[in-house]
Amino acid sequence: MNTDIMTFYGGKRVLITGHTGFKGSWMTTVLLMAGAKITGYALTPPTDPSMYELLGYNGENGTAIRPITECDGELTNIYADVRDLDSLKEAFDRAKPEIVIHMAAQPIVRTSYKDPVCTYETNVMGTVNVLECCRLTESVKSVINVTTDKVYLNRERDDGYREDEELCGYDPYANSKSCSELVTYSYRNSFFAEKGVPVTTMRAGNVIGGGDFAIDRIIPDCVRAAIVGEDIIVRNPYSVRPYQHVLEPVICYLGVAAEQYDDPSVAGCYNVGPDDRDAVSTAEIATLFCDDWNISTGKTAPGAESNKNTSEKIKWINKSDAGPHEDKYLKLDCTKISEKLGWRPVWDIDRAVGELVKWYKAYNAGDDLTSVTKQQIEEYIICLKS
Repeated sequence: MNTDIMTFYGGKRVLITGHTGFKGSWMTTVLLMAGAKITGYALTPPTDPSMYELLGYNGENGTAIRPITECDGELTNIYADVRDLDSLKEAFDRAKPEIVIHMAAQPIVRTSYKDPVCTYETNVMGTVNVLECCRLTESVKSVINVTTDKVYLNRERDDGYREDEELCGYDPYANSKSCSELVTYSYRNSFFAEKGVPVTTMRAGNVIGGGDFAIDRIIPDCVRAAIVGEDIIVRNPYSVRPYQHVLEPVICYLGVAAEQYDDPSVAGCYNVGPDDRDAVSTAEIATLFCDDWNISTGKTAPGAESNKNTSEKIKWINKSDAGPHEDKYLKLDCTKISEKLGWRPVWDIDRAVGELVKWYKAYNAGDDLTSVTKQQIEEYIICLKS
């Protein structure tokens, strides 16, 4: 991509839904560092602990704050439900956003089996509400809807899925995101095309990185076990997913939003995933995590010694809990975004796991997580430009 996002977003008015989540916390940090004027619309942080609160972003409802004091960016929190159209429209009216990035979702597959109604209400009608507010807000010039790699009809094949293939997610989470794609397609054709407002959906692979404390995800499960010195339980060790560091899709979303802001012709739908060699099994991810965590020398962050709570090295064990259906094999073909926008993944799986272990060891040691997070963003940007 040609746009320097750290320059482009200076002073830009950006509305993010789902900003209190894991991915949203990283995006908020990037935009604050870039000097954006952010309005975040979301429920209060979904986990305890949460990256959002650990970084000090949980300011008062409706009050602009500058949580990173040396940055020019500002953040206004609006704690509300994306299913509430009236509250969402009021937020748009106040913020007058130029760029909208929709990430609010019920994102957990197992939760979608337990509460499919909430999952569909959030992921489908939430998308309708966001796009409706965009349609009615004249200031909006670029829209990104974040979905998932699981939107495709998964035939468990070896090669990656392309953007023009059938959308039909299996479980309620995946299926609701397929529906979100279709809603976006309709709004794009019915309303935004004639206004010249670019709207893009982004289908990212499995995201890992420091700050994720969700349930039923492999890395948070690894961290919780490692901190207390217990074996890591791996339910489906042979499931293959396109794992990538959280900064890969976050920077890509921001890049596409910036590119289509200036050139609406690039809008559409894009896969965002790692190189083929980094589509790995859950067992491989768990092994990489254990190897990095078990290194007892060196530092995890400036001034923070590597931490181990037990003299025994951590390990993972295969222990299926007979849970609901999960796809065994899923890969993405990212040729389209590479050829059209020049995007490429920056950190391979080894670097991604290494960086997340540094973050969690800093967390466990009680270090300054804002500094650790900013340092990883700065290092990523340097790699991106090299």
